[in-house]
Order: sequence, then C-alpha cells, then structure tokens
Amino acid sequence: MSDTLARLEATIASRKGADPASSYVASLFAKGRPKIARKLGEEAVEAIVAALAEDKASLTGEAADMIFHLLVLLADADITLADVLAELARREGTSGHDEKAGRSA
Repeated sequence: MSDTLARLEATIASRKGADPASSYVASLFAKGRPKIARKLGEEAVEAIVAALAEDKASLTGEAADMIFHLLVLLADADITLADVLAELARREGTSGHDEKAGRSA
C-alpha cells in the first residue's frame, strides 16, 4: 500500500469521532453511511463523465475524489485497505467470470 494511502486512511480514521464543524470527513461520518455512499456515487458519475470526455486531468482529479470517498465509506464500515487488498489477493489468478459466478447471491 502506498504511503499516501496509508496516511490518508489514518487521517480519515482519526476524524471518526471529531467535531463535524471542524472536519469535512467528520461531517460525512455525522451524516451517516447513506450520505457517504451517495457522495461516492456522485464522484463515480463525475469520473465517468470525465472519462467519456477524454479529459485526463479531470479524470485524474475525479479518481482521487472517488478513492478518498471510498476510504471514508470503508472506514465507516470498519473495513481497512488491508482487508480490501487481502480480498484482491484472494481473487488473484482467478478468472473474473469464475470469481463472479462463485459469489453467493
């Protein structure tokens, strides 16, 4: 995991109990998981628009926004990047079609 992601994950975790008036992240936590999930969805749509416009700079920025808001959502669910990386490692070498077919409904 990159140092940047590790630092960002730690910063986000440290804001979980902070005053919502003092931190954007704390304000997201205070609004709850539905708001955090919607914000991630908004950023995903903006990334799609940038990708379809072939705007590399905008796509880069929107991808950063998506990763940031995904980290906030994961922290809210008490899931770490290490958990996500372990899942990716578990799937490594498995066909995406096979992996998807093997998921329980």
